[in-house]
Amino acid sequence: MSNTYHTPVLLQPCIESLNLKPDGLYVDLTFGGGGHSKEILKHLSDKGKLFSFDQDEDAKVNVPDDKRLTFVPHNFRYISNYLKLYGVTKVDGILGDLGVSSHQFDTGKRGFSIRFEAELDMRMNQKSDLTAKKIINTYDVKKLTQMFREYGEVDNAYKLANIIFDARTNGSIETTDQLKEVIKNCIPKFEENRYLAKVYQAIRIEVNQEMEALKECLAQCVDLLKPGAHLVVMSYHSLEDRLVKNLIKTGNIEGKEEKDLVFGNVTRYFKALTSKPIIPSAEEIAENPRARSAKLRVAMKL
Repeated sequence: MSNTYHTPVLLQPCIESLNLKPDGLYVDLTFGGGGHSKEILKHLSDKGKLFSFDQDEDAKVNVPDDKRLTFVPHNFRYISNYLKLYGVTKVDGILGDLGVSSHQFDTGKRGFSIRFEAELDMRMNQKSDLTAKKIINTYDVKKLTQMFREYGEVDNAYKLANIIFDARTNGSIETTDQLKEVIKNCIPKFEENRYLAKVYQAIRIEVNQEMEALKECLAQCVDLLKPGAHLVVMSYHSLEDRLVKNLIKTGNIEGKEEKDLVFGNVTRYFKALTSKPIIPSAEEIAENPRARSAKLRVAMKL
């Protein structure tokens, strides 16, 4: 198993928060380099079971030969369907690390990073038809503006969308460097890296339909978790964190409280075990700068 593929963030807090039972059945929503999954396996007996999901073909090289682990090469938005294929309807805990793996950022040809010249791609599932290039060259100004504003929280999203729309009339925008050249006049002074990170994040989220997938997955987690089971989710931006927080508070991603019809009492599905999210230490961030925006929330199913 590769240690360089991805350094797991908040590894011990994640494992401790799962409250692992040796004979339990657990799910790792994002296998990646296998760091979290490998650590979970250390705490399971021969009767324990772990299902690990990852839609990225590259993640398969990290799967250990362990009969307790079942690797599911699909998006976690289909969690219930694939678990049912294995006869599983309830689990003892679910872990989700929603970040992009270091491998994806560091493999230049994948187009995830502002550091490399590459074709505009950004697909986690390399079989998907939707690429960054397709989005940049086909979305109208309204859709581009909405994407940059909602997913990247880009202040001048409308200006950015218009510049891209106008530029592509002179020819398709094919690469990361071409895109950076096109939008250079939108970048605030002294904020190039921060601004480009927001732009790339917005495109990546749209390419991979990350918010839709997360919404579908979280909604299914409510029914999948046994009473007393722990939900452990690590997010990296406010949009994801808000969905997780809403689910823990109300049992749904919209954050709408449900009340029983007789007494009007609020229905609770989870007990929050973290009043504030767990964040990486300064030491961990120094060793792994990509951990800096991580927020870990933990809840117990009631």
